[in-house]
Amino acid sequence: MSIHSRFPNRSTTGTRTKRALGVQQVLEWAFRMEKARLELPGPPDPERSEGLGFGLEYMLMQRAALGCRIDGGRYKPDSSTHQDAEVIAACVAGLPTSLGGLRMAIRIAELARAGMTPDWMPGAVPRCVPIEMKRNQHGERAITIPVGTTRVLSRGKWRTVELRACPVTFSPHPDQIAAARRHYEHWWLALGWVRDGLIAGGMLRSIEVTEVIPRREPWASPSSREQIGNKTV
Repeated sequence: MSIHSRFPNRSTTGTRTKRALGVQQVLEWAFRMEKARLELPGPPDPERSEGLGFGLEYMLMQRAALGCRIDGGRYKPDSSTHQDAEVIAACVAGLPTSLGGLRMAIRIAELARAGMTPDWMPGAVPRCVPIEMKRNQHGERAITIPVGTTRVLSRGKWRTVELRACPVTFSPHPDQIAAARRHYEHWWLALGWVRDGLIAGGMLRSIEVTEVIPRREPWASPSSREQIGNKTV
């Protein structure tokens, strides 16, 4: 199946017809449909103080200067992977360390292959719940623990009674929700870098990358509850 039969949206540049796709669609096409592999750059130049990895334009221009086709990591010499998909994979592999580097590149590729987005825990609200429950013939109840004693006057006599309390926690914990949404935002920033690199590079032959990108903070939107049914991992 050719790329032209996979996506309905088209835009025309000169005499060539391209498919107009947002960056997430582009990644899913490259990694999920074309089975592209990450082409990982070699070790950075030790004289470079910023350690930001290789720019997309640099990697692609080096290959163009040699007159060679991007090999997709040299794992598939006879691959039928579309050349645009290999360019996209090369761009992802060039993510700078400031945006997660290799680890984020792998994460982006994994999510794209699955056709999913990071789980930002839509609809999650911290709730105070007992740490432990127990069940008996009378039903289910929270576990309590002794926390001290006190004296009370009962039927004219002072008695010492045990004080008990129910340990509680918040589930999901606010830190858990914050971490999930922080990871989503890191992914979103990396997607923006990939999008801008592909647009600036202008190396794709069959695809035009648009400015479309997932929402940066979908949990901040009133419509976030409507997204609970969306695929997440």
